[in-house]
Amino acid sequence: MGNTMKVAVMEGIGKIGFEEREIPTPKENEVLVKLEYVGICGSDLHYYETGAIGDYVVEPPFVLGHEPGGVVVQVGEKVDHLKVGDRVALEPGKTCGHCEFCKQGKYNLCPDVVFFATPPVDGVFQEYVAHEADLCFKLPDNVSTMEGALIEPLAVGFHAAIQGDAHLGQKAVVMGAGCIGLVSMMALKARGVSEVFVVDIMEKRLEKALELGAAAVINGAKEDVLERMKELTDGKGADLVIETAGTEITTRQAVHMAKKGSNIVLVGYSKTGEITLPMSLVLDKELTIKSVFRYRHIYPMAIEAVASGKVNLKGIVTDIFTLDEAQKAMDYSVNNKADIVKAVIKIASEDL
Repeated sequence: MGNTMKVAVMEGIGKIGFEEREIPTPKENEVLVKLEYVGICGSDLHYYETGAIGDYVVEPPFVLGHEPGGVVVQVGEKVDHLKVGDRVALEPGKTCGHCEFCKQGKYNLCPDVVFFATPPVDGVFQEYVAHEADLCFKLPDNVSTMEGALIEPLAVGFHAAIQGDAHLGQKAVVMGAGCIGLVSMMALKARGVSEVFVVDIMEKRLEKALELGAAAVINGAKEDVLERMKELTDGKGADLVIETAGTEITTRQAVHMAKKGSNIVLVGYSKTGEITLPMSLVLDKELTIKSVFRYRHIYPMAIEAVASGKVNLKGIVTDIFTLDEAQKAMDYSVNNKADIVKAVIKIASEDL
Protein backbone atom coordinates (compact mmCIF):
# COMPACT_ATOMS: atom_id res chain seq x y z
CA MET A 1 0.00 0.00 0.00
CA GLY A 2 1.53 3.27 -1.13
CA ASN A 3 0.69 6.77 0.04
CA THR A 4 -1.79 7.67 -2.68
CA MET A 5 -4.95 6.20 -4.14
CA LYS A 6 -6.90 6.54 -7.36
CA VAL A 7 -10.17 8.50 -7.12
CA ALA A 8 -12.83 8.80 -9.83
CA VAL A 9 -14.13 12.37 -9.74
CA MET A 10 -17.07 14.04 -11.41
CA GLU A 11 -15.52 16.97 -13.27
CA GLY A 12 -18.81 18.24 -14.65
CA ILE A 13 -22.16 17.01 -15.85
CA GLY A 14 -21.59 13.75 -17.71
CA LYS A 15 -17.84 13.79 -17.20
CA ILE A 16 -15.68 11.57 -14.98
CA GLY A 17 -11.92 12.01 -14.57
CA PHE A 18 -9.31 10.65 -12.18
CA GLU A 19 -7.14 12.12 -9.44
CA GLU A 20 -4.45 10.77 -7.17
CA ARG A 21 -5.19 11.64 -3.56
CA GLU A 22 -3.52 10.79 -0.28
CA ILE A 23 -4.78 7.68 1.43
CA PRO A 24 -6.50 8.96 4.59
CA THR A 25 -5.25 8.12 8.07
CA PRO A 26 -7.99 6.76 10.34
CA LYS A 27 -8.80 8.71 13.51
CA GLU A 28 -8.86 6.92 16.85
CA ASN A 29 -12.49 5.81 16.38
CA GLU A 30 -12.17 4.98 12.69
CA VAL A 31 -10.90 2.20 10.47
CA LEU A 32 -9.26 2.45 7.06
CA VAL A 33 -11.10 0.29 4.54
CA LYS A 34 -9.72 -0.89 1.23
CA LEU A 35 -12.83 -0.78 -0.93
CA GLU A 36 -13.60 -3.76 -3.15
CA TYR A 37 -17.06 -2.91 -4.52
CA VAL A 38 -19.21 0.20 -4.70
CA GLY A 39 -22.75 0.13 -6.03
CA ILE A 40 -24.05 2.71 -8.50
CA CYS A 41 -27.24 4.26 -7.11
CA GLY A 42 -29.98 6.18 -8.87
CA SER A 43 -28.93 9.29 -6.97
CA ASP A 44 -25.39 8.94 -8.38
CA LEU A 45 -26.88 8.85 -11.88
CA HIS A 46 -29.09 11.86 -11.17
CA TYR A 47 -26.14 13.94 -9.95
CA TYR A 48 -24.14 12.78 -12.97
CA GLU A 49 -26.91 13.70 -15.43
CA THR A 50 -28.15 16.97 -13.93
CA GLY A 51 -25.60 18.15 -11.36
CA ALA A 52 -28.15 18.46 -8.55
CA ILE A 53 -30.92 16.84 -6.53
CA GLY A 54 -33.15 19.51 -5.04
CA ASP A 55 -31.01 21.85 -2.95
CA TYR A 56 -27.97 19.55 -3.15
CA VAL A 57 -25.81 20.91 -5.96
CA VAL A 58 -22.58 19.31 -7.15
CA GLU A 59 -19.51 21.54 -7.18
CA PRO A 60 -16.80 19.70 -9.16
CA PRO A 61 -14.53 17.96 -8.55
CA PHE A 62 -16.96 15.70 -6.69
CA VAL A 63 -16.78 12.00 -5.82
CA LEU A 64 -19.91 9.90 -6.31
CA GLY A 65 -20.80 6.57 -4.68
CA HIS A 66 -22.30 5.70 -1.28
CA GLU A 67 -22.75 1.91 -1.37
CA PRO A 68 -19.37 0.47 -0.27
CA GLY A 69 -18.04 -2.89 0.81
CA GLY A 70 -14.40 -3.69 1.54
CA VAL A 71 -11.68 -4.95 3.86
CA VAL A 72 -10.25 -3.29 6.98
CA VAL A 73 -6.53 -2.54 6.51
CA GLN A 74 -5.87 -0.22 9.47
CA VAL A 75 -7.58 0.26 12.83
CA GLY A 76 -7.81 3.37 15.00
CA GLU A 77 -6.38 3.10 18.51
CA LYS A 78 -9.78 3.15 20.24
CA VAL A 79 -11.39 0.55 17.98
CA ASP A 80 -11.66 -2.91 19.54
CA HIS A 81 -14.49 -4.66 17.68
CA LEU A 82 -12.79 -4.77 14.27
CA LYS A 83 -9.36 -5.93 13.17
CA VAL A 84 -7.22 -5.84 10.04
CA GLY A 85 -8.59 -8.32 7.51
CA ASP A 86 -12.24 -8.02 8.56
CA ARG A 87 -14.61 -7.68 5.61
CA VAL A 88 -17.19 -4.97 6.20
CA ALA A 89 -20.26 -3.19 4.87
CA LEU A 90 -20.16 0.55 5.47
CA GLU A 91 -23.23 2.52 6.52
CA PRO A 92 -22.61 5.83 4.73
CA GLY A 93 -24.18 8.40 7.05
CA LYS A 94 -22.50 9.89 10.15
CA THR A 95 -25.02 11.60 12.42
CA CYS A 96 -24.56 14.06 15.27
CA GLY A 97 -25.85 11.80 18.06
CA HIS A 98 -27.17 14.80 20.04
CA CYS A 99 -30.25 16.18 18.26
CA GLU A 100 -33.81 15.19 19.20
CA PHE A 101 -34.00 12.71 16.33
CA CYS A 102 -30.74 10.96 17.22
CA LYS A 103 -31.81 10.79 20.87
CA GLN A 104 -35.14 9.22 19.81
CA GLY A 105 -33.26 6.62 17.76
CA LYS A 106 -34.50 8.14 14.49
CA TYR A 107 -30.98 9.05 13.48
CA ASN A 108 -31.78 8.92 9.75
CA LEU A 109 -33.68 12.19 10.29
CA CYS A 110 -30.67 13.96 11.85
CA PRO A 111 -30.40 17.42 10.23
CA ASP A 112 -26.61 17.37 10.52
CA VAL A 113 -25.92 14.01 8.88
CA VAL A 114 -22.71 13.71 6.86
CA PHE A 115 -23.54 11.26 4.09
CA PHE A 116 -21.26 9.89 1.38
CA ALA A 117 -21.88 11.47 -2.06
CA THR A 118 -24.35 14.06 -0.81
CA PRO A 119 -22.87 17.47 -1.70
CA PRO A 120 -20.61 18.81 -0.40
CA VAL A 121 -19.50 15.46 1.09
CA ASP A 122 -17.45 13.27 -1.27
CA GLY A 123 -18.46 9.69 -1.93
CA VAL A 124 -16.40 6.54 -2.35
CA PHE A 125 -15.62 5.86 -6.00
CA GLN A 126 -12.05 5.41 -4.80
CA GLU A 127 -9.64 2.81 -3.48
CA TYR A 128 -9.68 3.58 0.26
CA VAL A 129 -11.83 5.38 2.81
CA ALA A 130 -11.49 6.12 6.52
CA HIS A 131 -14.84 5.68 8.22
CA GLU A 132 -16.27 5.60 11.73
CA ALA A 133 -15.79 2.06 13.03
CA ASP A 134 -19.28 1.90 14.53
CA LEU A 135 -20.65 2.36 11.00
CA CYS A 136 -18.61 -0.55 9.62
CA PHE A 137 -20.40 -3.88 10.02
CA LYS A 138 -18.44 -7.13 9.89
CA LEU A 139 -19.61 -9.56 7.23
CA PRO A 140 -20.03 -13.29 7.92
CA ASP A 141 -17.74 -15.62 5.97
CA ASN A 142 -20.50 -16.52 3.49
CA VAL A 143 -21.32 -12.90 2.59
CA SER A 144 -19.09 -11.31 -0.07
CA THR A 145 -17.93 -7.70 -0.14
CA MET A 146 -20.04 -7.20 -3.25
CA GLU A 147 -23.08 -8.20 -1.21
CA GLY A 148 -21.69 -5.97 1.53
CA ALA A 149 -21.86 -3.02 -0.84
CA LEU A 150 -25.49 -3.83 -1.60
CA ILE A 151 -26.53 -3.91 2.06
CA GLU A 152 -27.10 -0.16 1.69
CA PRO A 153 -29.99 -0.39 -0.82
CA LEU A 154 -31.28 -3.51 0.95
CA ALA A 155 -31.51 -1.46 4.14
CA VAL A 156 -33.90 0.89 2.33
CA GLY A 157 -36.05 -2.09 1.38
CA PHE A 158 -36.16 -3.40 4.94
CA HIS A 159 -36.98 0.06 6.31
CA ALA A 160 -39.87 0.25 3.84
CA ALA A 161 -41.12 -3.18 4.90
CA ILE A 162 -40.92 -2.23 8.57
CA GLN A 163 -42.67 1.10 7.98
CA GLY A 164 -45.47 -0.84 6.32
CA ASP A 165 -45.71 -3.42 9.14
CA ALA A 166 -45.08 -6.26 6.71
CA HIS A 167 -45.90 -9.67 8.13
CA LEU A 168 -46.93 -13.26 7.49
CA GLY A 169 -50.20 -13.86 5.68
CA GLN A 170 -50.24 -10.66 3.65
CA LYS A 171 -50.45 -10.09 -0.08
CA ALA A 172 -48.29 -7.11 -0.97
CA VAL A 173 -47.46 -5.27 -4.16
CA VAL A 174 -44.31 -3.35 -5.06
CA MET A 175 -44.61 -0.59 -7.65
CA GLY A 176 -41.36 -0.47 -9.61
CA ALA A 177 -38.82 -3.23 -10.26
CA GLY A 178 -35.59 -1.27 -10.18
CA CYS A 179 -32.98 -2.00 -7.53
CA ILE A 180 -35.01 -0.52 -4.65
CA GLY A 181 -38.18 -2.24 -5.83
CA LEU A 182 -36.46 -5.61 -5.98
CA VAL A 183 -34.78 -5.31 -2.58
CA SER A 184 -38.12 -4.18 -1.13
CA MET A 185 -39.73 -7.29 -2.60
CA MET A 186 -37.05 -9.50 -1.06
CA ALA A 187 -37.32 -7.71 2.29
CA LEU A 188 -41.09 -8.30 2.31
CA LYS A 189 -40.55 -12.00 1.62
CA ALA A 190 -37.84 -12.20 4.31
CA ARG A 191 -40.35 -10.76 6.81
CA GLY A 192 -42.84 -13.49 5.94
CA VAL A 193 -45.20 -11.80 3.48
CA SER A 194 -46.94 -14.68 1.73
CA GLU A 195 -47.17 -13.27 -1.79
CA VAL A 196 -45.48 -10.24 -3.35
CA PHE A 197 -46.57 -8.91 -6.74
CA VAL A 198 -44.40 -6.49 -8.73
CA VAL A 199 -45.45 -3.84 -11.24
CA ASP A 200 -43.19 -2.20 -13.84
CA ILE A 201 -43.13 -1.33 -17.54
CA MET A 202 -39.69 -2.77 -18.31
CA GLU A 203 -39.85 -6.46 -19.21
CA LYS A 204 -36.26 -7.29 -18.21
CA ARG A 205 -36.85 -5.95 -14.72
CA LEU A 206 -40.05 -7.95 -14.39
CA GLU A 207 -38.21 -11.09 -15.47
CA LYS A 208 -35.66 -10.38 -12.73
CA ALA A 209 -38.47 -9.94 -10.19
CA LEU A 210 -39.86 -13.38 -11.09
CA GLU A 211 -36.37 -14.87 -10.88
CA LEU A 212 -35.96 -13.43 -7.38
CA GLY A 213 -39.26 -14.71 -6.06
CA ALA A 214 -42.18 -12.48 -7.06
CA ALA A 215 -45.48 -14.39 -6.95
CA ALA A 216 -46.59 -12.60 -10.13
CA VAL A 217 -45.61 -9.57 -12.18
CA ILE A 218 -47.66 -6.98 -14.05
CA ASN A 219 -46.43 -5.02 -17.06
CA GLY A 220 -48.17 -1.67 -16.72
CA ALA A 221 -47.50 -0.88 -20.38
CA LYS A 222 -49.38 -3.96 -21.55
CA GLU A 223 -51.95 -4.76 -18.87
CA ASP A 224 -54.62 -3.00 -16.82
CA VAL A 225 -52.77 -2.91 -13.51
CA LEU A 226 -55.84 -2.40 -11.33
CA GLU A 227 -57.86 -5.15 -12.99
CA ARG A 228 -54.95 -7.57 -12.75
CA MET A 229 -54.51 -6.76 -9.06
CA LYS A 230 -58.20 -7.47 -8.45
CA GLU A 231 -57.69 -10.90 -9.99
CA LEU A 232 -54.59 -11.59 -7.92
CA THR A 233 -56.24 -10.55 -4.63
CA ASP A 234 -59.72 -12.00 -5.29
CA GLY A 235 -61.09 -8.47 -5.47
CA LYS A 236 -59.96 -7.62 -1.92
CA GLY A 237 -56.97 -5.42 -2.77
CA ALA A 238 -53.42 -5.51 -1.43
CA ASP A 239 -52.67 -5.66 2.29
CA LEU A 240 -49.62 -3.47 1.73
CA VAL A 241 -48.29 -1.38 -1.16
CA ILE A 242 -44.66 -0.26 -1.45
CA GLU A 243 -44.26 2.50 -4.07
CA THR A 244 -40.69 2.78 -5.41
CA ALA A 245 -41.23 4.14 -8.93
CA GLY A 246 -41.87 7.72 -7.83
CA THR A 247 -44.45 8.50 -10.53
CA GLU A 248 -47.89 9.98 -10.12
CA ILE A 249 -49.60 7.20 -12.03
CA THR A 250 -48.10 4.42 -9.88
CA THR A 251 -48.81 6.31 -6.64
CA ARG A 252 -52.44 6.85 -7.66
CA GLN A 253 -52.66 3.17 -8.59
CA ALA A 254 -51.35 2.34 -5.12
CA VAL A 255 -54.31 4.14 -3.56
CA HIS A 256 -56.78 2.32 -5.81
CA MET A 257 -55.33 -1.17 -5.27
CA ALA A 258 -54.81 -0.91 -1.49
CA LYS A 259 -57.26 -2.77 0.70
CA LYS A 260 -59.33 -0.72 3.15
CA GLY A 261 -57.43 0.02 6.34
CA SER A 262 -54.07 -0.95 4.84
CA ASN A 263 -50.68 0.77 4.55
CA ILE A 264 -49.01 2.46 1.61
CA VAL A 265 -45.28 3.19 1.92
CA LEU A 266 -43.80 5.83 -0.37
CA VAL A 267 -40.15 5.24 -1.24
CA GLY A 268 -39.61 6.62 -4.74
CA TYR A 269 -38.93 10.32 -5.34
CA SER A 270 -40.94 11.99 -8.10
CA LYS A 271 -39.08 14.09 -10.65
CA THR A 272 -41.29 17.10 -9.96
CA GLY A 273 -41.47 16.66 -6.22
CA GLU A 274 -45.27 16.93 -6.33
CA ILE A 275 -47.99 14.32 -6.86
CA THR A 276 -51.78 14.69 -6.91
CA LEU A 277 -53.66 11.87 -5.18
CA PRO A 278 -57.36 10.89 -4.92
CA MET A 279 -57.58 11.93 -1.29
CA SER A 280 -61.32 11.23 -0.97
CA LEU A 281 -60.51 7.58 -1.70
CA VAL A 282 -57.66 7.65 0.83
CA LEU A 283 -60.16 8.87 3.44
CA ASP A 284 -62.91 6.47 2.44
CA LYS A 285 -60.50 3.54 2.76
CA GLU A 286 -58.87 4.91 5.91
CA LEU A 287 -55.46 4.27 4.41
CA THR A 288 -52.22 4.96 6.27
CA ILE A 289 -49.56 6.58 4.08
CA LYS A 290 -46.02 6.34 5.37
CA SER A 291 -42.73 7.32 3.81
CA VAL A 292 -39.07 6.31 3.86
CA PHE A 293 -35.93 8.39 4.20
CA ARG A 294 -32.93 6.09 4.02
CA TYR A 295 -33.01 3.71 7.05
CA ARG A 296 -32.10 3.28 10.70
CA HIS A 297 -30.86 0.33 12.78
CA ILE A 298 -31.13 -1.97 9.76
CA TYR A 299 -27.64 -3.13 8.76
CA PRO A 300 -27.29 -6.09 11.19
CA MET A 301 -30.75 -7.37 10.20
CA ALA A 302 -30.05 -6.97 6.49
CA ILE A 303 -26.68 -8.73 6.74
CA GLU A 304 -28.28 -11.62 8.63
CA ALA A 305 -31.00 -11.91 5.97
CA VAL A 306 -28.32 -12.30 3.30
CA ALA A 307 -26.19 -14.68 5.36
CA SER A 308 -29.17 -16.93 6.09
CA GLY A 309 -30.14 -17.12 2.43
CA LYS A 310 -33.42 -15.24 2.82
CA VAL A 311 -32.25 -12.52 0.43
CA ASN A 312 -30.34 -13.11 -2.83
CA LEU A 313 -28.42 -9.85 -3.23
CA LYS A 314 -26.10 -11.20 -5.91
CA GLY A 315 -29.18 -11.83 -8.01
CA ILE A 316 -29.88 -8.14 -8.58
CA VAL A 317 -26.42 -7.39 -10.06
CA THR A 318 -26.56 -7.26 -13.86
CA ASP A 319 -23.37 -5.32 -14.69
CA ILE A 320 -19.88 -5.04 -13.16
CA PHE A 321 -17.34 -2.36 -14.15
CA THR A 322 -13.83 -1.55 -12.93
CA LEU A 323 -12.87 1.76 -11.34
CA ASP A 324 -10.99 2.62 -14.53
CA GLU A 325 -14.32 2.21 -16.36
CA ALA A 326 -16.16 4.70 -14.14
CA GLN A 327 -17.10 6.97 -17.06
CA LYS A 328 -18.30 3.99 -19.10
CA ALA A 329 -20.19 2.66 -16.09
CA MET A 330 -22.08 5.91 -15.59
CA ASP A 331 -22.81 6.46 -19.27
CA TYR A 332 -23.96 2.89 -19.77
CA SER A 333 -26.18 3.07 -16.68
CA VAL A 334 -27.75 6.32 -17.86
CA ASN A 335 -28.35 5.14 -21.43
CA ASN A 336 -29.46 1.56 -20.75
CA LYS A 337 -31.96 1.87 -17.91
CA ALA A 338 -34.24 -0.73 -19.48
CA ASP A 339 -31.47 -3.34 -19.41
CA ILE A 340 -29.59 -2.60 -16.20
CA VAL A 341 -31.08 -3.57 -12.85
CA LYS A 342 -28.01 -2.94 -10.70
CA ALA A 343 -24.49 -2.00 -11.73
CA VAL A 344 -21.49 -2.09 -9.39
CA ILE A 345 -17.94 -0.87 -9.65
CA LYS A 346 -15.23 -3.36 -8.70
CA ILE A 347 -12.35 -1.38 -7.28
CA ALA A 348 -8.95 -2.48 -8.60
CA SER A 349 -7.47 -4.98 -6.16
CA GLU A 350 -3.99 -5.37 -4.77
CA ASP A 351 -2.43 -7.54 -2.06
CA LEU A 352 -3.43 -6.38 1.40
